[in-house]
Amino acid sequence: MTVAKRRTNKPAVPDRSLMKDHGLRKERYPSSKPDFSLADIRKAIPPHCFKRSAAKSLTYLAIDVLLCAMLGYASTWIDHSAVPRWLAWVLLWPAYWFWQGAVATGIWVIAHECGHGAFSESETLNDAVGLVFHSLLLVPYYSWKHSHRRHHQHTGSTELDEVFVPNVKPAGAKAPWYQKYAIYRIGHILFQQVLGWPLYLMFNVSGHYYERWANHFDPSSPIFTTKRERLEVVISDVALVAVVAGLAAISRAMGFMWLLKTYLIPYLVVNHWLVMITFLQHTHPKLPHYGEGEWDWLRGAMATVDRSYGVLDYVFHHIADTHVAHHLFSYMPHYHAREATQAIKKVLGDYYAYDNRNVFRALWEELGSCSLVSPEEGGPSEVYWYH
Repeated sequence: MTVAKRRTNKPAVPDRSLMKDHGLRKERYPSSKPDFSLADIRKAIPPHCFKRSAAKSLTYLAIDVLLCAMLGYASTWIDHSAVPRWLAWVLLWPAYWFWQGAVATGIWVIAHECGHGAFSESETLNDAVGLVFHSLLLVPYYSWKHSHRRHHQHTGSTELDEVFVPNVKPAGAKAPWYQKYAIYRIGHILFQQVLGWPLYLMFNVSGHYYERWANHFDPSSPIFTTKRERLEVVISDVALVAVVAGLAAISRAMGFMWLLKTYLIPYLVVNHWLVMITFLQHTHPKLPHYGEGEWDWLRGAMATVDRSYGVLDYVFHHIADTHVAHHLFSYMPHYHAREATQAIKKVLGDYYAYDNRNVFRALWEELGSCSLVSPEEGGPSEVYWYH
């Protein structure tokens, strides 16, 4: 049977993004090798979706920077003597922290596109923009660029993936008993959302297993394998030292409380969104992981899930609701990703994963059901599922 015939006979895939939260689907997504190829998927996408425009990318970046500046200026009025203290602390500061953190997450996403080469046709421009704006968010740009590239090269592999790699257990293994208790999940969420990102950068927590200590700041870390990568790690470190020195100078001039309220708390909000988005993109009870004998790039790339964050999808430049397309074609700019997602659904069919649950509900439920993977009894020995 040809690929074309399969598409003709198959009913159209519904746009699940328009559906309400109906809970977790009952069926697992397919884990067998598909009867289509990456070339088939690419052919379904309009060619203009792969065109990268420096002008358009810079415009999106400029809008985000302007919004951050406007929010920062607005925050200078929150502590004005005419503003009641209860209003400042109960409403105005939390609103500033939320929106400043959300917009800065959008900047984070654009800098992330620089690392993929999706920002423009120029590698020099991509790296210059990525280095500046990731460093301003205390991200080691080059270090993360290289580890993130390996994540995209090995997504879904229990041996080689770089982020949120689950523990593999024998068939019939059960999740720890304490996961069902609310107190555990609350503690896990607080720990993961506050400390997950810095712990990953410093200690590779939840990442790929290495024989020795791996981190994103040491040029000799086993994450980095070439002289160029190690040199670029040093460049990232120098950029971070410059930013930290600048923040220290601002703290001395304006006071630590000003720095805390204006920069540090929004920075923690960025970390929260980054960890939550990444965790939920790659953690789903109905998606498979693969061992060395089963894994291939295409099935691994499809073992990701699109989720909607409502209006924040626009603020986050659709990094979460078009993530399947992003893993298939990471060099595609975000402003074409929604159109591409609609196109690839027709080819992927049941392989396309979309979860319409509220993302905070999903975070709560996934932390209770997605701690380890194991093969299904009687199934392939290296196709792993959460239990």
